[in-house]
Amino acid sequence: MANGQSGNGDSKLTLKEVIAMGIGGMVGGGIFSVLGLAIAQAGHAAPIAFALGGCIALLTGLSYARLGLVYQSSGGSFTFIEHAFSNQNVAAIGGWLLLVGYVGTLSLYAFTFGVYGSAMLGADGANPAVHHFLETLILLSFLGVNLYGIKASGTSELVIVTIKVIILGLFAVIGLFYVRSDHLLPVFNQGYGGVVMGAALIFVAYEGFELIPNAINEMEDPQRNLTRAIMWSIAVTIAIYVLVSIVATGNLLPDEITRYKEYALAVAAKPFLGEAGFQLIGLAALFSTASAINATLFGTARLGMIMATQKALPSAFGFRRRQNNIPWFSLIAITLVTLVFVNTANLTIISSFASSTFLLIFALINLSACLLRDKTGGNALLPLAGLLLSLASWLALVFYLWETSRESLYWIGIMYLAIIAAELLFSQRRCILRPDED
Repeated sequence: MANGQSGNGDSKLTLKEVIAMGIGGMVGGGIFSVLGLAIAQAGHAAPIAFALGGCIALLTGLSYARLGLVYQSSGGSFTFIEHAFSNQNVAAIGGWLLLVGYVGTLSLYAFTFGVYGSAMLGADGANPAVHHFLETLILLSFLGVNLYGIKASGTSELVIVTIKVIILGLFAVIGLFYVRSDHLLPVFNQGYGGVVMGAALIFVAYEGFELIPNAINEMEDPQRNLTRAIMWSIAVTIAIYVLVSIVATGNLLPDEITRYKEYALAVAAKPFLGEAGFQLIGLAALFSTASAINATLFGTARLGMIMATQKALPSAFGFRRRQNNIPWFSLIAITLVTLVFVNTANLTIISSFASSTFLLIFALINLSACLLRDKTGGNALLPLAGLLLSLASWLALVFYLWETSRESLYWIGIMYLAIIAAELLFSQRRCILRPDED
């Protein structure tokens, strides 16, 4: 792994580049599609729902920083859970959850690309075939890119994120002058419970910062920069989400939110930027989701490879091309599963599945930080708060789905049961139907 430049500071990721990685992971497509869901559920209090989700992310970010500094590994969440629990099945189930969680986010990004692309082509959601074609095309395109071996550097990610932040920043700043107070008041027009439900439903929009500890061995001065990168990336993302949701809520009527829920952000730009604003936000969505699919597919395939080496996945996930070490089987398998999911599920199912999965993963990470506090330092109060908030949000999401979309809850339950069954019945660590020689 070492090379002639390994000790060269120029080959390391700077603090700005690592922050860009975190922001790029979070502002990667989620805000473009789940904003309508948040407003529909929380009403005028949608910005508060985004802020609440950000608080959970900040607390969990501190747990990731503590664990990342002690267990410096590209395995990230999977490695932390492995160290926290002596039972290998628990760590493996956590790893499986992480993997399918990324399948959920890939599906959300592909869905968003498809819905914005079809809207910009004039389909206006009336032609599902165009939507399915575009979401399939973008996934297969980046499967080809990753199999070929192209990947973005830290510098290019910094440029991409800067462009996204500038577009959303302009939307937020200009849009604030056109916000109508009657669209924002009373704040809790749909009750206090709607805020919690909204935060839980759109929590996937904060997925992404947990990739920062995976790059700890490639960053400058990790002891100083890891925590700062995580905190700054989450803080900037919270500010973007809150401002954008204020502008969107203040410019959209309830019937517009219901009608254009899947691409509400682009519609929200029309009152003050006209058709040009719609196209600009649409392009930003396409740009963001495309880069997020590329980065997430790249990272998820390598997570599958690492899990295979730890015998947490079938050995086939560790198959690599000799020429460039690319985990080709992992890439193909993850893309195929994502293609099936995104073409058979709707936005509520995809978003709620991804949000549910990452709330559970973050609960596990906060619990890991509590269990390993003797090694990581600090008291257990902050990770305990993160654990309780993650679990409370997850329970709120389950309640919401039970009341409004049981189909989504059944989807989630079946997938979780399949993961647990695969681990306990068929893995190399299976504790049920264990071979006689074990």
